[in-house]
Amino acid sequence: MDRGDRNAAVIVGAGPAGLAVGACLRARGVPFVLLEREARPAASWSRHYDRLHLHTHKRNSGLPGRPWPDDAPDYPARDEVVGYLESYAAAFDLRPHLGEAAQRAWREDGAWQVESERGRYVGEHLVVASGLNDRPHRPTWPGLERFPGAVLHSSEYRNGVPFRERRALVVGFGNSGGEIAVDLVEHGARVALAVRSAVNVVPRRVLGMPVEEVATRLGRLPAPVADAVGRAVRRLRYGDMTRYGLRFAPFSPTRQVQERARIPLIDAGTVEHVRAGRIAVRPGLVRFEGERAVFEDGTDLPLDVVVLATGFRAGYPSLLEGLGELPAELPLALPRAPGLHFCGFVVTAGGTLARIAQEAQTIGAVIGAAFGVQGGAAGGGR
Repeated sequence: MDRGDRNAAVIVGAGPAGLAVGACLRARGVPFVLLEREARPAASWSRHYDRLHLHTHKRNSGLPGRPWPDDAPDYPARDEVVGYLESYAAAFDLRPHLGEAAQRAWREDGAWQVESERGRYVGEHLVVASGLNDRPHRPTWPGLERFPGAVLHSSEYRNGVPFRERRALVVGFGNSGGEIAVDLVEHGARVALAVRSAVNVVPRRVLGMPVEEVATRLGRLPAPVADAVGRAVRRLRYGDMTRYGLRFAPFSPTRQVQERARIPLIDAGTVEHVRAGRIAVRPGLVRFEGERAVFEDGTDLPLDVVVLATGFRAGYPSLLEGLGELPAELPLALPRAPGLHFCGFVVTAGGTLARIAQEAQTIGAVIGAAFGVQGGAAGGGR
């Protein structure tokens, strides 16, 4: 079933990236359709664990045409982010097709065909905005299927209330893993963190400045200089953590982002709990033997619950499987696929939302120009 006339664009995903692109197109009067597989926009944010806050300062986290209000906290909480995104959609009269997943997309007759479970949409341009955190990544280990306790991915974790006085292992030392470990401690669990490799940790602020702003400035320096400064800040703030089981990476947090596309742990209390012995650091996880987890150094630990803070994977490969292999770092457009744009897939030290805002404005301008509209950046909504 054809779902109507050809649009200038079809946007897949109504998270921050899709909403931002939609606002930039709305401001230009460009017709588009916005598809969202969930029952509400920005659904992934509403499902995150309770204690989650933005890791970037509010002044660096606004989407085009609508900065965070002055009375918002510097680092808004999960529910405040959800409220901001819902008000953003309302301000720009964005009306996503909710509960409608895009299943595959291909180019035909000079336009993009996007097939959903309800029909087909046609657009001169296709904007993939489903994000890097589209699908939970759930690794496995020998014996895990026989572990008698609870095993949940970080996307399923809400808070530590059910795990009071339980023996918990968090696998992974990213921002989700670090915060979930703190949350479990604060709810009375006995917590260990499985950390497979050397890590980078940064404070939320450096000399009163949000760390993402410091990282952006360091990124403009020659790599050896930025590396030396980053390591010096880390050493002065945290010292030697090897006695606690943490090994710091030989490269700086800035280089980790630039070369490995991975954000360092932005410390929200994790290191303090490690130093105090409330979080025990263990090496990489090898296998399970009944209720016990066995680690690379041969030690083991009895457990009641395992939380997999092992990240996510992007969903666009299955949507675009007909395009063949895509580059590891997605550009805003691919020459071999005219009219295809990506928004929200670049890891940057300056913060994901700030990058999304930049990309959305660029994509809006490109599609607007193709539609015959110049200027018209997103304003303040209605």
